[in-house]
Amino acid sequence: MRVLFVCNQNQNRSRTAEEIFQSAFETRSAGLFNEQPISEQEILWADLVVVMEENQRSEIAKRFPKEYLKKKIISLEIPDIYKYNQPELIDVLKSKATDLF
Repeated sequence: MRVLFVCNQNQNRSRTAEEIFQSAFETRSAGLFNEQPISEQEILWADLVVVMEENQRSEIAKRFPKEYLKKKIISLEIPDIYKYNQPELIDVLKSKATDLF
C-alpha cells in the first residue's frame, strides 16, 4: 500500500510518519504550505492519504477536488506541537495509526 502523509510544512509530523512507517508501507510525505507544496501527482500516487489535522483534509479537497473524491483520506488529529522525530510524536503516530491501517 502507498501511503502519503501530509501536514502543513512537511518538517515534523509528516516526515516523521513517513520514516516510521516505511517498513510497513511504501511511504511519502508532503506539506501544504511549504516551498514545494503537495502536488496532484502525489495525490494520484497514494492509495491512502493521511493528514495530521482535519483542516488539511479540507485544503486538499479545495486544491484537488476531483482527486479528493476518489481517495481515502484519514485524519490522525495530531496537533502541530511536536518536533521532527520527537519520541512523544512517534508514540502518538504509532498509537493513532494502529487503529487506522
